[in-house]
Amino acid sequence: MMVTFVSQCQKKALNRTRRVLDAFANRIGDNTWQTVITEEGLQAVKKLLRKTATKNTAVSCHWIRSRSRSEFLWVVGNKGSFNQEGIVPVNYTNQINALKMDELNVKIENYYANTKKQPLDQHLFAVGYVAYLLCKQLTDNETLAKAVFVAGCWHDVGKIDLSFQSWILEKTKKALINEIPEEGQHIDKSGAFSFEKHPRHNEISSLLYYLFNDERDRSTNKSNKKLIQHTIYWHHSKPIRKEEFKKVETVFNKFTASLADKSINSLSPILHKLASSINTISANLELDLKVGPLLKQANEDNLDELRIDLPRYKSYGLSDDVKGYTKDIDNNARNNIARAVVISADRLVSALSAETLNSHIEQNTLEELASGALLTDRGLMPDIKTCLQGFESNPANSERNKQQKIAAQSLVDDVRNVGVLNGPAGCGKTKIALEWAANTNARKIIWICPRVQICQGLVNDLTSDDYLPNTIIEICTGEFKTIYQKGLEKATPEGQEFSGDIVLTTIDQVINTITTHTKVTGLVQYMNAHVVFDEYHEYIPMDGFNLLFAELVACKKLHEKKTNTLLVSATPNFYFVNELLGIDDIVSIESFNQSQYKIEFEDFDYKLEDNSNPLYAPQQENTFVISNTAIAAQKSFIKNQSNEKAILIHSKLKPRDRKSLFDKVFRAFKQDGSRNYDVLRSGPIVQASLNITCNRMVTEFTNAENWLQRMGRLDRFGENAEPNIYISAVTEHVKNGKSLGNAKFLNSLYCLQSTKAWFDFLQVKLPESDIVTITKIYQLYQEFYEDETSRKAIKQDLISALKASVKIIDDKVIDPISFTTKSKLAKGTVKIKNNSLRGNSRFVQMAVINIQNDKFEISHDYACLDETFTLSVSEIFGYGESEKDLLAFMAKKHHNIIENKNYGVKANTKYKDSVYLKKSKEPETPIYLSYTPDDLKIVEAQPHASAIYYALGNNQPIGAISAHQFEAQGE
Repeated sequence: MMVTFVSQCQKKALNRTRRVLDAFANRIGDNTWQTVITEEGLQAVKKLLRKTATKNTAVSCHWIRSRSRSEFLWVVGNKGSFNQEGIVPVNYTNQINALKMDELNVKIENYYANTKKQPLDQHLFAVGYVAYLLCKQLTDNETLAKAVFVAGCWHDVGKIDLSFQSWILEKTKKALINEIPEEGQHIDKSGAFSFEKHPRHNEISSLLYYLFNDERDRSTNKSNKKLIQHTIYWHHSKPIRKEEFKKVETVFNKFTASLADKSINSLSPILHKLASSINTISANLELDLKVGPLLKQANEDNLDELRIDLPRYKSYGLSDDVKGYTKDIDNNARNNIARAVVISADRLVSALSAETLNSHIEQNTLEELASGALLTDRGLMPDIKTCLQGFESNPANSERNKQQKIAAQSLVDDVRNVGVLNGPAGCGKTKIALEWAANTNARKIIWICPRVQICQGLVNDLTSDDYLPNTIIEICTGEFKTIYQKGLEKATPEGQEFSGDIVLTTIDQVINTITTHTKVTGLVQYMNAHVVFDEYHEYIPMDGFNLLFAELVACKKLHEKKTNTLLVSATPNFYFVNELLGIDDIVSIESFNQSQYKIEFEDFDYKLEDNSNPLYAPQQENTFVISNTAIAAQKSFIKNQSNEKAILIHSKLKPRDRKSLFDKVFRAFKQDGSRNYDVLRSGPIVQASLNITCNRMVTEFTNAENWLQRMGRLDRFGENAEPNIYISAVTEHVKNGKSLGNAKFLNSLYCLQSTKAWFDFLQVKLPESDIVTITKIYQLYQEFYEDETSRKAIKQDLISALKASVKIIDDKVIDPISFTTKSKLAKGTVKIKNNSLRGNSRFVQMAVINIQNDKFEISHDYACLDETFTLSVSEIFGYGESEKDLLAFMAKKHHNIIENKNYGVKANTKYKDSVYLKKSKEPETPIYLSYTPDDLKIVEAQPHASAIYYALGNNQPIGAISAHQFEAQGE
């Protein structure tokens, strides 16, 4: 390091210090020395000076950081000979306020951004510029990128707060601190200081931008100023406070109370000097980027102007028209991008040492920092091309390949828009998606699915020899984190998620990038990759997911030249795509399946669970029975397990059991499968993206999308010469669109009215023979969305779904919050989030029950000893029926049951229901939904009449089921 020593010694001390300094440095003036020296050498100089120091000794040391910047290190002797910056004062004034208001006297180089002592002006410029570069790469939108630059340059302006700067100096008295938390650096001082009374630096930054930003600045329009305000405020999460700061006025009052003269305008010289320094750096690098003009004085007397809300994290309003939601979607999407690139840039820049940051700026190499955060080519394209050549080499598929190629090229013709592929069952949507990716030079594909099971189905396809056996395929969900390549699979190393060339993931993982703070930088990777949304139609009735999915699509649409995004479904829901997503062009491909289908409707009484109910009746060989709910599938399986060679799959199985059964289903019913089972009984879990087939199907009637998706598993490969029987079981409640009986479930999914409309439409449009081809039924599906009567019902359901989503986003997409204490959970342990769009669930434990033939027996074992299982809180509470409340039963018995056991709760401690509910967010302390006979004997109790058990059937797990759902005929 190069240092300069300045001596203000007097009398005999002058010669003593000269002898020391002459031995180590070159004298460049009467009282000044300079040299290149190691840190150890500098400590030796300081030690010798201290040994000879008297009251007349005064030597300051400065570290020369660059041609234009130095850093004051220390003083030996009389500190009064220098000011706080180690400078020899030559002018004095008693007018302190006048000195503060003199911008020229502000030593901006003495303001630091963090404990690495990155100069604040350099840090602000670098974050703004790297964020600008990232935004340009991800959106190619110059106007948005310039707004992002301003947000980046303002994001940490609040660190001019004297409390923050004093804390930095105190923290770095002994040495620089290089570890900067992901959540950013905030004052961690204890004692009198508290964020209950003092704003965080992002809140101060937001306040200063609000007060000093010149509204007359025409370089940034009004909407972008709101975006800047949002980004500045939300580049950090909020601290938990007893009294939340909700208004700008609150931040103003709390902050000005800490200022010596109680005036925000005392900071004006520092702000202007910061802005001037940032603009000078930009000009020196010959960039057309600058921080806009600032007001010289803020109007701090007009409190009415300060009584506005701080920026909301997500902003949605209610509307009775679909278009009423699109503006909010677009605004939130822009905020998502701006926030993601500023936070990403902040983390990249903060990771540098002060010297490296200075070097990047002086050598104009910050572009390297930005490009390092983007994707590099790892060889995905050659693998895809090899895969496609393999398909094309088969002459038997020449016409099929030709039509798939036309569809893939059509999706590329307008790369500025999001592509939508309307591909009926069996048309080869996966292959078309890969060909689209090849045509658009994909370096990485993020394949997003609504459910884990669809990811699993795609893993089976993509890792097969026909597709991409040599490519790094990764599945990354809450349950599975595995990498596949060359026939091998391994657990994804922690911290290396989303590292595969093709990443198969669920919508939940991607939504985390726009609803949390910790995952926000993942949005940069999402924006930089090719994205396929598979079976996206499933998000439409899902609370919260429909709007947040639309945000993710809107983010990709922000790229003005190429979106690199594809939506894939056999049932695209034209109304949703056109009206909410604003996409008009949909590429369709006709089915290659020429088989015929006979549509049969059967009325049934959902209360009857006998052979009169087609969902419960015994079935012939190679039949799928698909119910709308898991419980109907379970009960029909239990009824027939003794006389059917059947397999059951649904959502209420332990993850390991579900995966095992999923693999068995696939192997049995895939093309040329083993056919180890005659019948598949299932909930909706198998209706999409599972490449399996049957010769006959019974389904519970549902909306057009689910009904057609299920039909897509019937003679999927077009191998049958005779018409395939498709039986739709329907109740009077569904026909009438009344939310009663089993129709309540459809109403809870916001699709009852459109289901009724689809039933009515089919009654009119199906031919008298009720025999159709796949091509014909998909033509009817498109006509359904063009029919005005049907569109009214579709709109009614969609508006209901969107209104519910606004409420759930307000309730559950909470503002990102930072916690003062770290979780004590063991490494790798999963804890349920306080708010989840998937629903309010808890970890549970259940006794095992064996249901074989017509008998049942409660086991002495518990089901979830080596893996976790969750159920909804509403189910635990018995859906509001107090006599079915299992938590209340546990609260009365559990503390006595565990006296001689270790079930994760202190013995003899009786907790309230609310405590058990809170503790059950951690897997070590689940809610017990049922107990073994041995444990019940301890408290001399009978099983709860509605206890939920984990049932095992004759040959396979049946899953979680309540006792009141089956006949108690056991011993």
